[in-house]
Amino acid sequence: MSTLKKRRSLYDSIVSLALDRHKMAFISGPRQVGKTTLAKGLMADFDKSAYKNWDESTFRRLWTKSPNELKNEFDLSRANETRLLILDEIHKAKGWKQRLKGLYDELGEDLNIVVTGSARLNIFKKGGDSLMGRYLNFRLHPFSYGELQENPPLDPEAWRDGLFHQKKIELPLQPLENLLAFSGFPEPYFSASPKILRIWRQSRNEKIVREDLRDLSRLPELSQVEMLTALLPTKVGSPLSIQSLREDLEVAHGTVTRWLGYLNELFYFFEIKPWSKSVPRSLKKEGKIYLYDWTEIESPGAKFENLIACHLLKACHYWTDTGHGNFDLFFLRNKEKQEIDFLITKDRKPWLCLEAKLTDTQIDSKAVEKLTAKLNCPYVQIVFTQGIWRVQEQTLVASATHVLSGLP
Repeated sequence: MSTLKKRRSLYDSIVSLALDRHKMAFISGPRQVGKTTLAKGLMADFDKSAYKNWDESTFRRLWTKSPNELKNEFDLSRANETRLLILDEIHKAKGWKQRLKGLYDELGEDLNIVVTGSARLNIFKKGGDSLMGRYLNFRLHPFSYGELQENPPLDPEAWRDGLFHQKKIELPLQPLENLLAFSGFPEPYFSASPKILRIWRQSRNEKIVREDLRDLSRLPELSQVEMLTALLPTKVGSPLSIQSLREDLEVAHGTVTRWLGYLNELFYFFEIKPWSKSVPRSLKKEGKIYLYDWTEIESPGAKFENLIACHLLKACHYWTDTGHGNFDLFFLRNKEKQEIDFLITKDRKPWLCLEAKLTDTQIDSKAVEKLTAKLNCPYVQIVFTQGIWRVQEQTLVASATHVLSGLP
């Protein structure tokens, strides 16, 4: 089934939370994750729609001269007509937020606006925001296991509580195997071709460094950044040492930190930090990194852990963006090197601990007890092996298909 026939989990929330309330919807996420496809899919719900891309020269001239002339795309005299305007990649335009504010303030009651892009939507959100109150931000991730099954996303508490009740039906393993092999990005996943995956991955990485990073930073050392991207897949799942990367690349500590910051903003990887509150002798500084495209990782265990990390981060972003609370992803590790892969927090309080294991169904009870003693939240060990479900009080060992099926 093609990506066009797969309804994204965010679709209904974008409509009900933003467009139905005449707020702009900002859709951000990694390159080639399906932002434009999702936005264009919204067109079917409107009487009249228009799509504009910054890469089109005619649109660039119009936007530079007078963005409000976009109203000529619509007949505003039709009182009951519903209208949608999609603006793709306008974050490349200088002063785009002020111009968008003017467009929205004049026409926001007459048409709905969707803005799609990657890095700069995220970057500009952190600074002074002239658009405050006029938009909602939605973060689109690659396809996940539950989304591919077209399961309706569960509320966070319903999902967590449901983990401890065994499902009567056996969930399919093949979609999970395909995710591990081809990633959750639409083109390689739905092609299911190793050749297409390799071509797609090389093209995507080149565009991230040679186009997106160049536009964002004007860095002259792009070839060295490409060397950095070649090293990062070997660092997945372990505390990241900037000093080690600095020595490998023979550059200054601050230079590596700056390059990593850019690659993070461009959705090449994400970082999770250690949770130190209520954890004796915990680490407080070094984070762990994971890639949005885990197919670059050779180690099967690290690849599976990365897939789980992406599913959990996607859930945290979805629940936060759709109003269920402020969810974040951390990990637990102490100075004795005892570790739990993931901790989900809700409103800055521990909510659920999770560990990812390919085949190991035995819990390291001493480490779990020591790290979670004061957290007061359940613990789930996720294994790739099918048919596993074993619960004791607030501790669960379960197959990945069981755990992931209810996530967005």
